[in-house]
Amino acid sequence: MDKTGIIVVSVCVLLLGLWFYEQQKEAVRWQEQQRQFALTNQTVVPSPALPPASAAAPPVTAWFNARIPEQTIVLTNSHARYTFTSRGGGLEKIELLGYPQTIAPGWKKTKTAGESVASLNARAPLPILAVLGGTNLIGDGVFTLTRTDDGVRAEKQLPNGLRMVKEFHLSSNYLVQATVRLENPTDHALAVPSQEWVVGTAAPMGPDDKYFSYYGGVMWFNGQKTLEHPPSWFNTNTTYFGIFHRTPTTEYIAGQSNVVWAAAHNQFFALVAMPSQPAQQIIARPVPLPPFPGVESEPGAPPPEGVETLLAYPAQTLTAHSDLTRQVTLYAGPKEYRLLAKLGATFHNDLDQVIGFDLVPPFYSFGGFFAKILLLAMNWLHDVTRWGYGVLIILLTVILKILFWPFTAASIRSAKKMQALAPQINALREKYKDDPQKLTQKQLELWRANKVSPVSGCLPMLVQMPVFIGFYTMLRSAIELRGAHFLWVADLSKPDTLFVIPGLTFIPFLSTPEGLPFNLLPLLMGAAMLWQSHSQPPSPGMDPTQQKLMRWMPAIFILFLYNYSSGLALYWTVNNVLSVVQTRMTKNIIASAPAPATVPTAPPKKKR
Repeated sequence: MDKTGIIVVSVCVLLLGLWFYEQQKEAVRWQEQQRQFALTNQTVVPSPALPPASAAAPPVTAWFNARIPEQTIVLTNSHARYTFTSRGGGLEKIELLGYPQTIAPGWKKTKTAGESVASLNARAPLPILAVLGGTNLIGDGVFTLTRTDDGVRAEKQLPNGLRMVKEFHLSSNYLVQATVRLENPTDHALAVPSQEWVVGTAAPMGPDDKYFSYYGGVMWFNGQKTLEHPPSWFNTNTTYFGIFHRTPTTEYIAGQSNVVWAAAHNQFFALVAMPSQPAQQIIARPVPLPPFPGVESEPGAPPPEGVETLLAYPAQTLTAHSDLTRQVTLYAGPKEYRLLAKLGATFHNDLDQVIGFDLVPPFYSFGGFFAKILLLAMNWLHDVTRWGYGVLIILLTVILKILFWPFTAASIRSAKKMQALAPQINALREKYKDDPQKLTQKQLELWRANKVSPVSGCLPMLVQMPVFIGFYTMLRSAIELRGAHFLWVADLSKPDTLFVIPGLTFIPFLSTPEGLPFNLLPLLMGAAMLWQSHSQPPSPGMDPTQQKLMRWMPAIFILFLYNYSSGLALYWTVNNVLSVVQTRMTKNIIASAPAPATVPTAPPKKKR
């Protein structure tokens, strides 16, 4: 590798490191805020302002009448428990019976207080499918609830004569079929103001959910591609690398009658609204949330925030004795790829994109492609063996090593040939030290005569890099690893922290607000990488600067992955140990090979 190549690689590593650092800094900022929040619970909820598309109707602040007692109906099926409320006539919360609310870190002696099962929209200011708009659409905000055979019916007579009826029908696969109907029973036309339909509020699952700040937020699909904005996008103090400042914003509005679905999501769960016909626009706003139960807050501290997602519809007129009906399919459940891919094929709307595999920077669809393959392979192995996911990561790594064996063997064979050619390479460097062009030509002739390539040593890394990227992409949102145990690891989707050293909160990349965590797997990963670098024969064609850069690679990987998923550290540790084993197995791979050929340093003289 020449000096230009080294500079390019160094700059890429630096930029990737800065990106990891910004992600880590944002997570620390959000987690610190969560520990200090304070918010007084409100009994009345103001609706947000209308989007520019509905400028014909001025923004109106609506209130749910707190003097009217709240009516609730709770329905349960095999997957979830649904709580409907009369305040807004929608879904107050959905509790997913098969998933715990939080996974307590292994180093904490006491678990986080809170609900026992994962709850979506539980702490949100507005229920799902609350319809907001002018006074004529809200009134006192209180509906009458009636239980039906397979769901709930919510009805309300509006001030201007309109009647709103919502019907919810529970279905399978975490789906709820909803219908919202505006009826005009009068003998004259009535104006229907512009509306905002609440999809739900994205929120962290607990005070330790530091990944919410960049793994959650708002996401939507326009029929061609998926777009997302995490909570940090709304942060008024956002900076990139300390120098690039983004214009603050408190509202996100997009869409041109092409909102196929919209989602409020966090790292592992999603609330998705799929209208039968695309909505006009999508709106998202940061909203205050009440503190988690049992979490003490300091007076004057900022409240925690979620991201509220809404669908926008334009104003129109209903003729006498007519109605306006819109249907929406709601998905409220885990980001489980096989289920979402099946539903996406049913609805023809790429619903599996809500997992975000194709949206992970800096790899995007490249990483998403390999992430899906690896996740499907891991789930297939789990279905066949019923082994734990930690064991399956090891098994999958072994299988991949076997598949990549020809590339690794070829690389080791080439590296040993290059090592045998070292004396001749050094002789050429000494002879042509003042003629770099001639030196390059002679080196190429020597390598060609011995059928070796100076870049073949990078072949295993290049071949395995897509797999590493796929694992990195998959493990950020693979719900299968949430709470999966392995040896001392309590959760393969989080770091394997054994204990925390308090006071050391100032170390970049490594520290957290609690202190410096002691994560064993990343340290074992670094040791395995160091072992591999010493066991593999160095290429004589590698210049000293590149050799020094490669020696620092274990430290760089430890910095980047120290507080990342322990599942990724497990994969990379096992991968490096297997690489050392392969190197040992092939140490005599060319022991019986003929001596390397030599290349004349000067052309022979012609005979007269």
